[in-house]
Amino acid sequence: MADPSGNNPATGGLFGDLARLFGKGGGPGSAPAGTPAGGAAIPPTAVPAVPSEAVADGFAGIGNEQLAQAFENAPLAIVFADRAGRVLAGNRMFCELTGLGGVSPETGLTLSALVQAEDAGLLAEAIAQALAGSPPGHPVELRMARDPDLVAAGFVRALKGQGEGDGTPSLMLHLIDVSQRKKLEVQFVQSQKMQAVGQLAGGVAHDFNNLLTAMIGFCDLLLLRHSPGDQSFADIMQIKQNANRAANLVRQLLAFSRQQTLRPRVLDVSEVLSELSHLLRRLMGENIRLDMRHGRNLDLVKVDQGQIEQVILNLAVNARDAMPEGGALTIATETIEIIRAQQIGTEEILPGRYVRIEVADTGTGIPPEVVPRIFEPFFTTKAVGSGTGLGLSTVYGIVKQTGGHVLVSSEVGEGTSFSILLPAYAADAAQGVEPGEETEARSRDLTGAGTIMLVEDEDPVRLFSARALRNKGYKVIEARSGEAAMEILAAEEQPIDLLITDVVMPGIDGPTLIRLVRERRPHIKVLCISGYSEDALRQRIAEETGIAFLSKPFSLKQLAGRVKELLEG
Repeated sequence: MADPSGNNPATGGLFGDLARLFGKGGGPGSAPAGTPAGGAAIPPTAVPAVPSEAVADGFAGIGNEQLAQAFENAPLAIVFADRAGRVLAGNRMFCELTGLGGVSPETGLTLSALVQAEDAGLLAEAIAQALAGSPPGHPVELRMARDPDLVAAGFVRALKGQGEGDGTPSLMLHLIDVSQRKKLEVQFVQSQKMQAVGQLAGGVAHDFNNLLTAMIGFCDLLLLRHSPGDQSFADIMQIKQNANRAANLVRQLLAFSRQQTLRPRVLDVSEVLSELSHLLRRLMGENIRLDMRHGRNLDLVKVDQGQIEQVILNLAVNARDAMPEGGALTIATETIEIIRAQQIGTEEILPGRYVRIEVADTGTGIPPEVVPRIFEPFFTTKAVGSGTGLGLSTVYGIVKQTGGHVLVSSEVGEGTSFSILLPAYAADAAQGVEPGEETEARSRDLTGAGTIMLVEDEDPVRLFSARALRNKGYKVIEARSGEAAMEILAAEEQPIDLLITDVVMPGIDGPTLIRLVRERRPHIKVLCISGYSEDALRQRIAEETGIAFLSKPFSLKQLAGRVKELLEG
C-alpha cells in the first residue's frame, strides 16, 4: 500500500515517527516515552491519561505497515499536520471528503485551505488551543472549501512528542461528515416552525370565522326585511360580499395550516381562478405581469376548492421567486382529451377528458438534474430560511389525491411551465345538483318545527343562529356554555330534537357536552358548528356516531337547510 505522504512505512518516515510517538522502538535516537524530542515535559492534557508502558505494550506486536493500513482504511477522515498547519498526510476518507486526489508534504497544502474562509478562524483557534495543551473540547463544525453544503465535525488533537520545527507531525485532525445530520436538523427546525405557524394560522382563522359568521348571518336577517328595490339592499349586499371575500381568505389560512374540511364539489376552474386573481396580483408585485387565459367551453371538475386554490397559489409563489428581476406569469386553462394511454416521465396518463391548468413563468428555469427531485418533501434550491421545500410536494399530493397529474417542462434561462391535469366531471342527468349546495338550499322550503338546544359561547353567533332558526319556525333554547346547557337539560322535561353546539368552548367543550347529553338522551341528533375542520372534530369524537357538521362561516340558508335535513332525515 502506498503511503499518502510519499514515505515508505518500512523505512520509518512519517509512520516511523508515529510508531516512536506511540512508544514502539524507533532506533537509538528515539526519545523515551512521554518525552518530546527536545526533552521538554509534555503537558498532561495533550495526551490520554494512559501510562506510556501500557501504550507500548499495546503496540508491541504492530509494525509500521499495519499502522499504515489502519490509518489508510479508517472509517473517518484523518489528517496529520505540523505546527504551522501544513498537511503532511491524509487517509483515503480525508481525500474523499476534501475532493483531493492525494496528499503529500510537497503540495504545501494547509489546513486552513481545506475549509471556507469564514471557518478558518474557528479552525485556527482550535489548533492553538490544542498546541497550548488545553483539554479537548467540543468539535468545531467546518464547511469544506469545495462545497459549503459539505459540513464536517473537526476534532483537533496535539500529538505526543510534537516537534518544534516544521515538517514533523504535531497535530492530528479527525473529520466526520455531518452534512446529512445538519440537513435533517434544518428540516426539523423548519418543520417545527411551519407547525407553529400553522397552529397560529388555524387559531386566527377560527376566531375570524366566528366574526364572519355573525356578519354574514345578520346581513341575511337584514335582507329578509329589505327588497332589492330598497336603497339599503345594495349596501347590505356590499357588506355581505366583502364578508364572503374575507371568508375566502380565512379558508386559505386554514388550507395553509392543513386544517380545512375537505369538501369535493363540482367547480368551474375559470371561476376559481377569477376569484383568486386579485390575491395573485398582490402576490406577484408590480414587476411581474399576470396574464389569465380562460379556455372556452371548459369542462367542470370535482375537487375541493380550498385545495385547488392552494395548488395555484403555491405554483404562483414559486414562479414569483424564480423571477427576481420581473417577468410574466401566465395561467391558462383548456379542456383536452387523451385518446390513448401515455407515459410522460413517471406519469401514466389514462385515456379520458381532462381540464388542463398551465402555470408558466419567464424565470430562471430549473436545471435538468434538479427536475426529478422538485416534488420531494423538504427539497429546495432556495437559500436557508427562504423556502420550506414543501410547496411543490403539497401541489403533487393534492393533485394526485384528486386523480390528476402534474407535468413540468423547464429550460434554464427561459422559464418553467407546470401543467395540472384534472379529470373532467361527467354528471349524469339523474345526479342533478349535489345535496348540500347553496343552490339547493335556495330552491326549497326551509321552514320546520321542533325544539333545538343551541350552545355557543360567542354571543353574536348565538344570537344570529337563534333568530334565524326561530324565523323558520323552530323553538330554540339558548345556552352560552356547556355548563349552562347541562343545567337547562336537567330542568327541561320537554323532548329536545336537536343539539347544536360549538366545538371549542371554555369549560365543557363540544365533544364532552355531546357525550354528557347522550348519556341522558341517547337518541338526540347533534349538529356541530366550528371554525376548525371536520377532520379535527372526528379525531376527538371518533367513538360517537350520528353527528353532523357545519363549518363556519355559514349563512342563514345553509344553517336552516342543514337543520331541516337532519330533522327530516
